[in-house]
Order: sequence, then structure tokens, then C-alpha cells
Amino acid sequence: MIVGDIKPLEEIVSSIKGCRRVLVIGCGSCVSVCLSGGEREAEELGRELSDSRLYGGSEPPVLSVENILRQCERDLVNGFQKLPEGTDAVLSLACGAGVQTLADAFEPVPVIPALNTTFLGASDNPGTWTEKCLGCGDCILAKTAGICPVARCAKSLFNGPCGGSQGGYCEVGGGTFCAWTQIYARLKKTGQLHLIHELHGCKDWSPEGRGGPRKRIRPGVGDGAKKWR
Repeated sequence: MIVGDIKPLEEIVSSIKGCRRVLVIGCGSCVSVCLSGGEREAEELGRELSDSRLYGGSEPPVLSVENILRQCERDLVNGFQKLPEGTDAVLSLACGAGVQTLADAFEPVPVIPALNTTFLGASDNPGTWTEKCLGCGDCILAKTAGICPVARCAKSLFNGPCGGSQGGYCEVGGGTFCAWTQIYARLKKTGQLHLIHELHGCKDWSPEGRGGPRKRIRPGVGDGAKKWR
């Protein structure tokens, strides 16, 4: 899932300062699970932003709060009610994809992000998410025992650990495990240790989006024969 963190309140206030009416919109999908952008968080942010002390003597904007199930889906955004009359700005508690979808739909009203999109993660323990995928478009997990060196190695190394790996930990510190130590251990457990001897050539980063924004078309829709373009 996509994980996001609420921006510092001072940054958000600076972004909406001077606006007379602001609509705060929560997103009921990924970021609601990590308690950073759901309906409850949108309501709480609306209450915090109503504090006149944040605006250095200026009047705070009139704030209203709504929620869209998934801001990244244009159909759901199009089905949303019209913006309140006089809305100067929309404050989105969605990931970057949701913010951009709202900006396309609500133009020319500016859409301002209230979150920083951080990573694609998985929940190994309740309330904790760990980055595990960068969406590189060329998955090699079959050869690395289901542990991604692109996302989980600090240097995204493809052919074993660097010289900074010591005792199973990465040189970046903070108790960060060395991804290649983990890969080796799991390959051994699963009887696939022979894969550690296979050299990976230079990675083709073009599927990652270096050629521009990626698009996937579901088979059977439009020119569905193309997976990416």
C-alpha cells in the first residue's frame, strides 16, 4: 500500500494563507489505513487549521471537510459533489497520485497536498509499515527469495552486499538489516542457494518511468494489447 505522512502544520498553513474558503478532502483508501489521510484525519486537520493563532493575526479561512473513497480514481472524483461556492483552494489528504487527479478535475481551483507520499510498504506488524517495493517495473523477486534489493538495499545492489555490510546489518545504521544477508539466508532455507551465483546484468530502468509517466491499460479496454506505454 501507499504510505503517507502529514506535512508539518506550519507548511500547510503557509500553503493556504490568504485563502478565504478551503475545502479539506480526506482519502478513504491507502492513507486512511496508516491514519494519515482518512476522513477522521481530515476532520482533525480542519479543526487544527481553524485556530486563528496560526495565521499571525490574519483571519483563518472558512474550512469545510469532505471525503472521497479513492482520490486517485477519476470516476469517483467526477462523482463527487460540486465544490462549495467561493472555494479558493482544495487541501488534499491523499498520495501524490490523488492530489494530481483532483488537480486535473478541479482546475482552475488549486489543489494543495497535506501529505508527503513516502513509500510503497507492507504491514509486518499492526500499525507498522515497511518499505518493500519501488515499483521499478522489472521484478526480480523470483531470483532473490522474495526480498527486493532495489527497495531494501540502501544502494540497490544487484549482485551481493557491499563492503559496508557487517554482522548482517547495513552501514547506514539504525539497525537496518542488510538485504543481501537476508536474501542469502532465505535462499539457503528454500534450497535455492544456487541462485546466489547467478550474476545480474545491468538493470533496464526504462520500465521504472525514465521514459516519462507510465500507463497501464486493462486488457479488453481500448488498446488493451499494450500493457505499458
